[in-house]
Amino acid sequence: MLLELGGVRLLTDPVLRPAVAYLRRHGAPPEVPAQLDAVLLSHLHHDHLDVASLRLLPRDVRTLVPTGAAALLRKAGFAKVAELEPGESIEVRGLQIEATRAEHDDRRMLSGVRASPIGFVVQGDRPVYFAGDTDLFAAMEELRPLDLALLPVAGWGPKLGPGHMNAARAARAVEMLRPRLAVPIHWGTFRPLWKSRGSWFRDPPNHFAAQVAELAPEVEVRVLVPGESLEL
Repeated sequence: MLLELGGVRLLTDPVLRPAVAYLRRHGAPPEVPAQLDAVLLSHLHHDHLDVASLRLLPRDVRTLVPTGAAALLRKAGFAKVAELEPGESIEVRGLQIEATRAEHDDRRMLSGVRASPIGFVVQGDRPVYFAGDTDLFAAMEELRPLDLALLPVAGWGPKLGPGHMNAARAARAVEMLRPRLAVPIHWGTFRPLWKSRGSWFRDPPNHFAAQVAELAPEVEVRVLVPGESLEL
């Protein structure tokens, strides 16, 4: 996601290539964003922290990462790296960006590096929550108030392991968070080489919207396909 808040441009977990390992993108990769103020990295998994994608960005861009990930970024040539624990925050051009808890695997495969995953709440005139990858956790309710919640509703395959939310659990997260607007993310983008697209690939955001309408009908859901945008 590319967030623009009060003239501040933030990029989350960028994967800007047509392929990552055995995953293939559906559709063309996005253009490399210009004039970024910070990159927010939620965890170490290759479909969220893709070093080759990061190297398409200026090496002097400010990068916010979970504790334990800074050495990996500095090795890739990024100098302005800040590690955050849940509850810690940092200011970026007048916006307070706070790290939140996340329930997800902390490993980077084949490297031995570990860093506890985080999400981010961007505190501005319209607070935004980017969940990264996470399952439900009780303290989600403490993230209120929110204007926008960006919530994962699926994955890159038909099965989800621990530390993920499917459409139903993401709808439960909306019930806890009560944002003004919710946007489902982490769906319809990548698939394994050996798996064709099907209902698992395209349907999760619609299931999410239907279940939010039952659990939290006052929350608006906006489904964006990759490449689309909205204005609050």
